Formats: sequence, structure tokens, C-alpha cells
Amino acid sequence: MSLYSQEIKNAIRTVPNWPEEGVMFRDIMPLLQDAGIFRKLIDSFVHRYQGMQLDAIAAIDARGFILGAPLAYELGLSLVTVRKKGKLPFDTVSQEYQLEYGSAAIEIHTDAFKPGDRVLVMDDLIATGGTMLAACELVTKLQATVVETAAIINLPDLHGADKLRDSGFDVYAICDFEGL
Repeated sequence: MSLYSQEIKNAIRTVPNWPEEGVMFRDIMPLLQDAGIFRKLIDSFVHRYQGMQLDAIAAIDARGFILGAPLAYELGLSLVTVRKKGKLPFDTVSQEYQLEYGSAAIEIHTDAFKPGDRVLVMDDLIATGGTMLAACELVTKLQATVVETAAIINLPDLHGADKLRDSGFDVYAICDFEGL
């Protein structure tokens, strides 16, 4: 846990029954709107990854971009966007993953990494782990190495972090929220 974990967690708004009954939506917008807390959030990630051998951050569409961009800037790393299928203009590699009802796909440019690059995969939240795992698979398809996956929030009751660890990927989250 980071030095500011509790402050960051306290800034996240819980919206009950959204987008459907029984879901407790964890809204990071109040955290982003508070300049001081947002700075503490980015600083928490900077302190964790400063000095770690990394070449790039793979930031997942779309809230991962909000975290990945300032972190890449602060650490002097390249930023690679992991986009929803059909959003990138150049040659891509894609990975399909399962949703609760159906499937989706994400993709990255084929020239996003060099073989052997060390990559941090980043998003705002780990729920079931499907999107994060698909992003890790894209990184490895391009012969780069996932050093760690990172998020603000982990929802341990949905076992996404467990799924990532079981697949061989390290996981870091600033805070956990129990319950769905």
C-alpha cells in the first residue's frame, strides 16, 4: 500500500446500484477533480516505479490513459495506448476477452514495443481481470515482458487480481474495495 492509500480510497465515490441493481460502482472522478489527491495518486505510482527497470507503460482505454500519461512523463517512459478494437489507425494486433454477456476485443499497434521491452500495464480498476489479462497477452504477443499490472482499485471479491496472478502476472493496486 502507498503512503496515501487511505486518502486516495476516501476520495473515491461509491454509487450504489449503478449501472444496474446490486452493483456498487467505484467512481474515481472525485479523486481526479481534487488536484491535491490526484497529485498524491500519481506520486504514489511514481514512488513505486521510480528506479524500476521499465521501458513503457501500456495504458488501457480509457481511464488507464489518465494514469499512464502523467506516470510515463514523470518516469521518462514511452506510453502505449491499449484501445478498443477499431480505434487505432495503423497495423494492430488484437486480443479477444470474455465479458459477463459476450466478448470484446482490445488492440495495440504492432510496433508498440521492441522485443524484450519491460512494460507496466495500467488501468483504473481490476474487477474480473479480463481486460487487464487481455492487455498482458497483447504485450507478450509482441515479445515484451509485463513487469507488473497496476490499478487504483482492486475488487477482490471478483477475483480478477487472482486470475492475473494465476496467469503469472504481478499485481499492484493502491486500494481494495470489498463487495461488488
